[in-house]
Amino acid sequence: MPCLLGCLALITPRIIILLVAVFSNYLGRAYETVIWPVLGFLFLPLTTLAYAWAYNSSGGSVSGYYLAAVVLAVLIDLGVLGGGGRKARSYHRRTR
Repeated sequence: MPCLLGCLALITPRIIILLVAVFSNYLGRAYETVIWPVLGFLFLPLTTLAYAWAYNSSGGSVSGYYLAAVVLAVLIDLGVLGGGGRKARSYHRRTR
């Protein structure tokens, strides 16, 4: 079951964030306030999940492999955002 959720997290991180927030306290243990998970849901959903996983798995200290996982999630999120922007610019150039 955790492997299935991990695979779904790569495809649909916002749905996974909602499910985790509703059915567990996993995000609550990783973040002190509600604002960070909400901002993460809107802007960097995979990073939000990766940080929560790293924090809960490492016992509260994000370093080593856990830090590498969070950095990788940031790069994936930024790549998705950048790819969408590039696609929009090329679309607008073609429609002029």
